[in-house]
Amino acid sequence: MISGTGGGYFDSMTGIVFFMLAGRILQDKTYRQLSFERDYTSYFPIAISVLKEEKEIPTALPDIKPGDTLLIHNEELIPADGILTKGKAFIDYSFVTGESLPVLKEVGELVYAGGKQTEGNIEILVVKEVAQSYLTKLWNRDEFKKGGKVKNASFVHLLSRYFTYIVLTIATATAVYWQINDPEKLWPAVTSIFIIACPCALLLSNTFTNGNILRILGRNHFYLRNAETIENMAKATHIVFDKTGTLTTMLHQQITYEGTALSLYQQQQVAALAAHSTHPLSKALAKHLETSKAIEVTGFKEITGQGIEGLVNGDLLKLGSYSFVTGNTDRQLGTSIFISIENKLCGYFLFSNHYREAVPDLINKLKGNYRLSVLSGDNEAEKMNLQTLLGKRATLLFHQKPEDKLQYIKHLQQQGEKVMMIGDGLNDAGALKQSDVGIAVAEQTNNFTPSSDAIIEAKQLSRLTRFIQLCHVNRNIVIASFVLSIVYNIIGLFFAVQGTLSPLIAAILMPSSSLSILLITFGSSSLMARRMKL
Repeated sequence: MISGTGGGYFDSMTGIVFFMLAGRILQDKTYRQLSFERDYTSYFPIAISVLKEEKEIPTALPDIKPGDTLLIHNEELIPADGILTKGKAFIDYSFVTGESLPVLKEVGELVYAGGKQTEGNIEILVVKEVAQSYLTKLWNRDEFKKGGKVKNASFVHLLSRYFTYIVLTIATATAVYWQINDPEKLWPAVTSIFIIACPCALLLSNTFTNGNILRILGRNHFYLRNAETIENMAKATHIVFDKTGTLTTMLHQQITYEGTALSLYQQQQVAALAAHSTHPLSKALAKHLETSKAIEVTGFKEITGQGIEGLVNGDLLKLGSYSFVTGNTDRQLGTSIFISIENKLCGYFLFSNHYREAVPDLINKLKGNYRLSVLSGDNEAEKMNLQTLLGKRATLLFHQKPEDKLQYIKHLQQQGEKVMMIGDGLNDAGALKQSDVGIAVAEQTNNFTPSSDAIIEAKQLSRLTRFIQLCHVNRNIVIASFVLSIVYNIIGLFFAVQGTLSPLIAAILMPSSSLSILLITFGSSSLMARRMKL
C-alpha cells in the first residue's frame, strides 16, 4: 500500500534509526559482553584437575569419566556428581538450592555438581559424567526451556494492522466515489491517500522510543533482552523475589549477640578460639569480632557438626550448638552459635542474612502498587523479618525447590497475574523463564546469570521502581505519538479524499510529520529519564 516515495523514505529512516541506536548501544562495553541465553556450561570452568598417578592433569569437562578422581581446590566449582574421598567439604550450594550457608560433607558422602568448595582442597570420585549430573539435568528439564513461555504481541502490531485496514477501506471508497463522479481525480486522490497515510510515523515512533529507552536503561546497568520486555514490565501486576542472593547479599552475614554482656577481653577470647576453626560460621564470627591482640589457644578440639572448645589464656571456652555447649537437649534458634566460659552458658550469636541496604526502601515503594511474593530455597529463619518488611499481604514460601518456584509462577499466571520474577541462581532458572518478565541479579558484572529477559546489577536494585516507571512512560509516549500521528493522518486524509491535496505536497508533508514524531518521542523519553535522574 506504500508508494515508492513513502516506502523509500521508510527504508532510509529505518536504516538511520538502526545505526543511531546501534552506535549508542555499542558505546557501553558491558552491554556488548552480556548474554541473555546462558546455560550451565557458562557456570563451569573450562577444565578441571584430574589425579592420575599422583599427578594433576588438566582435563576438559567433556573428557571427565566415571571413576576419575577430581582435585577440587578452595573456591572451585564441582563439575560432576561424585563421592568425597579425601578432605573436609564445606560446599556452597546457594546457586543451585538457595541455601544461604555452606553444607558440611564428610568422606564417603555424595556431593553434587554446581556446589562451590569453600574450605581447602578435596578429592572427589566421579560417579556421573558432567552431562549426566544433577545440575545438568536440572537445567535441561523441558519445563525450564524458554519455548514454554507464551509471548503476547505488542499493542503496536495490533494498532498498525487496524490502521492498514482503515486506510485500505478509505482508499477503496475514495476510488469508487471519484470513478463515478470525476475519474480524473481518482488516481491523484488515491495516491495522496497512500502517501499521507503512510504508517512510517506509527512504526518509527515505537521503534525509536523503545530504542532510546533501552539505551537509557543500559546506561544505568539494567540490560533488557529486547523492546518487548519494556511493555511486559509496564504490564506487571505481581513481583516475585528470590531471597538468597537477591534480597540478601552473599558477601556479608549479620551477627547479633543475645545473653550476658561480654567484656572486650571475653570477645577477644571468643574471636581467638573461633579463628582456629575452618567452619564458615566460625570464620564469620572471628571476622565479626576481629581483634589484633594475640591470644594463646591450647587444647583446641573440634567435633564436626557440633562445635569447638579450647583453653584461651587458661579459660575453657566452648562454641557450638546448645547441646554441645550445655550438655542438654538441643535448642533451635535458627542459625546460631552458643558460648560458654568455664562451663557457664553466657549466650549465643545469632546469624541472619544481611539484606541489601536498598531493599527496605525498594519494598516500601513496590508494595503499594504490586502484590509481592518471596520464594526461597532457604529455611524459615528469616520469615518474621521478611513478613515485617513485606507486609501481611505478601506470600512467603520457604524450602522451595526449583520446580516449586516454577509451579508457583504458573499458578499466579493462571489467576490472571502478570508476573515479574527477580532471582539470581540456577534454582530460579525455571521461574525466570516462565514469568512474563524474568530479571537476573548479578552481584558482579562477570558473574554467571541464568537465562532471563533482563539483567540488573545488584547495586542498581534500589532504582528498580524508576526503571519500571520509565517503562510505563515509554508506553504512554508511544500511545501519545500514535494519537498525534492519527490526528495528522485524519487531517491529511480529509484533504486527500477530496482530491485537493496533490501527491507532491503529500510526499513533502509525510516525511516532515514522521521527523516531528521522532523528535517528540526521543525528546520526551530523554526528558523523562533526566527528571527521574537516570
